[in-house]
Amino acid sequence: MEELRETTRVALVDDDPLVRMGLRAMLDGVHGIRVVAEAADGSDVPGMVDLHRPHVVLMDLRMKTIDGITATQRLRERGDSPAVVVLTTFDDHDLVARAVRAGAVGYLLKHAPPEDIVRAVRSVRDGGSMLSPEVARRVITMLAADPGHGTDRQAAQQRLQHLSAREMQVATAVADGKSNAQIAADLHLTVPTVKGYISAILGKTATQNRVQLALTVQAANLPPSPPSRTGS
Repeated sequence: MEELRETTRVALVDDDPLVRMGLRAMLDGVHGIRVVAEAADGSDVPGMVDLHRPHVVLMDLRMKTIDGITATQRLRERGDSPAVVVLTTFDDHDLVARAVRAGAVGYLLKHAPPEDIVRAVRSVRDGGSMLSPEVARRVITMLAADPGHGTDRQAAQQRLQHLSAREMQVATAVADGKSNAQIAADLHLTVPTVKGYISAILGKTATQNRVQLALTVQAANLPPSPPSRTGS
């Protein structure tokens, strides 16, 4: 029973059986991680989650009946749901931006090295997020095109201006992909205290989850865009 409590249960959602086979073979070979379920379409996700109670769902975005974005949104609306990490390619960064809005807490490229996939699973299981700086910048660009999201540099800075110094430390640590336990150790806090800070920060910044908060912090630190030049 002790092993079951320590094991991170992972569910795979992808319409390509070869992708699922490869992920299962890789993850099942890692101590402390076990693939407990697979699905080929987002329509199967609610029943799969109810039956197998995974901690983490690796979610494809493009599927035939119900796509990964809709499936992620529906999981978030259920309340106490597993952490969703989307599976994507570089050409799908616009879909990743939508997945972030839907509540995904991280994303992976399908050709990511195995150690990155394992690190992502462990990070989100511990309350962290998985943000690749290169893809994150692309997502920031996509979200910045949405006037209501506020991920341009000035809007992001405005979202963060009401945070206390300690809250800003926590927000920066979230942007670095650190888990609650890592933040607690670094800042000499308890994990419940860190959770309380993050809850308050999400409220103050009008962000829905850790990934949106991380993107806001990253956007706030981007260099300003050069002024547009007009012809004389």
